[in-house]
Amino acid sequence: MARSRAKLETSAGGVVFRRVDGRPVFLLIRDSYRNWGFPKGHLEPDEPPDHAALREVAEETGIAELTLLGAIDTIEWYFRFRGRLIHKVCHFYLMEAGTSRTSPQREEGITACRWLPLEDALARISYANARDVLARAAAMISGTAAVD
Repeated sequence: MARSRAKLETSAGGVVFRRVDGRPVFLLIRDSYRNWGFPKGHLEPDEPPDHAALREVAEETGIAELTLLGAIDTIEWYFRFRGRLIHKVCHFYLMEAGTSRTSPQREEGITACRWLPLEDALARISYANARDVLARAAAMISGTAAVD
């Protein structure tokens, strides 16, 4: 099968939230393709996924004040890049921000950062698998997440 020849890429990222009047708002980023999602990026050699997630979120959003609250989910998908089939695996972690100030990493193609309430964030996210991650994150925050 062709998928067995796909190049494996592993990334990690974060669903970042902060509380406004007791309610969570979530941070989305817009990439150079105008898609909305979460900050994420490749693991460095021998870097644990949770460390990579904190590093990538800080780099892409400019937020250094982050508290890692736990793993949300690992998602995977296939896509083609420059004619090559890529199998992407991405570990997502729940993070609470200590500030609302953001600074999009423009040199990496991040064109905007936006804080949104859950319903607006779910409507804006470009990919269904990322919406599922956000729904799980919101359940974790509200205490209704199922424990695996």
